[in-house]
Amino acid sequence: MSVIQIGLVDKTGKIDTQLLQETAAAISVQITRDLSPIWNLQATVQYLPSPKKIPVGVWPVFLVGKLPPDEGGFHLDKKNQPFAEVIATPEANDWTIDASHEIVEMLVDPQGNRLQTSRAIEISGEGVADTTGEFDYLVEACDPCEANDYAYSIAGIAVSDFITPNFYDPVVGSSIRYSFGGNIKAPRQILPGGYISFVNPETDDLGQILLLGPKPEFKNLGPAAGSSLRMFVDSRTLDRVTKHRKRNEKLSAWCAEHRKMRDAAAIKRAESFSRLAHAATK
Repeated sequence: MSVIQIGLVDKTGKIDTQLLQETAAAISVQITRDLSPIWNLQATVQYLPSPKKIPVGVWPVFLVGKLPPDEGGFHLDKKNQPFAEVIATPEANDWTIDASHEIVEMLVDPQGNRLQTSRAIEISGEGVADTTGEFDYLVEACDPCEANDYAYSIAGIAVSDFITPNFYDPVVGSSIRYSFGGNIKAPRQILPGGYISFVNPETDDLGQILLLGPKPEFKNLGPAAGSSLRMFVDSRTLDRVTKHRKRNEKLSAWCAEHRKMRDAAAIKRAESFSRLAHAATK
């Protein structure tokens, strides 16, 4: 199996270099330890120090100050190779969750056109329920559980939860994990702050159910256009979802304290090696 290479690139010039390096390392761990055994893929993430040098074969994830109106985070270049853009500011570190989100989804579905057929759903009360018929679901691995409340930490870096292939199972099974973090409890469940996109074969329209407020709502996006379904969806959804997103203050504070303690331990460890080296020269 070939190993995909991802490059994390700061176009803003404002993000702390150490945080960038630690984020690349943490998402690499997430891919190797958490994502790979579930979705059968291999990839590494590296920090690229300059947006003026993108090595051949590397899928870049650019950190930017803002996105153009009606544009999502996922893109295809002129050779139909994926890359992504993530809004990042030095004032908050939530961008690490978004970077993880984009990278996970890019790896699970590089072209943004992967569909999975399963039972159709409809709005039922404050959630969704199965109904008759089938939908072709766009495999967006983080969208149903994308709110920051469901993120988790790797070495003091917050990363996104993601669904497993069992998310598309026909019925609930015992001891089945539907998202890596266990936040999703049943197939096709949408958590607060998330959404799910699908093609209705009867109409060929692309639809969504979003849970951005107290109750879910259906949105008909109409016939899809362009080379990538995910690009089409993102361009019509990202801005609205982002406006409803709330910071996970508890996780953010925990991560900051965890990184502080890791830094202190790293300095102490380096000092111990320095003493050993000095003793060896005597």
